[in-house]
Amino acid sequence: MSDDKHGGGAGQKPWTSHAAKLLGGSESVVLVLIGVALVLVAVLLLYSGMYDLNEAVHHGPGEIEHKAIEILNTVLLVMMTMEIVYTVAISLESHTLNAEPFLIIGVIAGIRRMLVITATSTDLEARPELFHNLLVELGLLAATVVALAGAIWILRYSAHRYVKAKQVESE
Repeated sequence: MSDDKHGGGAGQKPWTSHAAKLLGGSESVVLVLIGVALVLVAVLLLYSGMYDLNEAVHHGPGEIEHKAIEILNTVLLVMMTMEIVYTVAISLESHTLNAEPFLIIGVIAGIRRMLVITATSTDLEARPELFHNLLVELGLLAATVVALAGAIWILRYSAHRYVKAKQVESE
């Protein structure tokens, strides 16, 4: 089909090309706004965690023990949020979606939940049915973390093999 059928004259780009540029630009604007919002959320969460830590320190060792899991949970949530910001930045720069950062976020989320479960599990030891469910969840999370770590390894290994194969072809 010629450009004339799509609204472009001789030497002009079709309107679909202009629409694609406009949509690409709007995607970039939205990704920037998402990144800014995520950074603000991360900063506020970090402030909240640091505030809780400061309060716990001022109330003594017992309060530190009591608040430690909550603070760790908040800090790991900040870490996940910043990993998402990194993923958004990669998407903004390359206009592609990279799977590895999402897998890393999944590993962090799984480990975060495992830490919370193990830290709070002593509260449920007196209730065998709930404790059993907690152990099953812990096992599933462990399997998920191992699977995600395996997926990260496969991605990195295959990327390394692909680069090596390309180098051999070019020689």
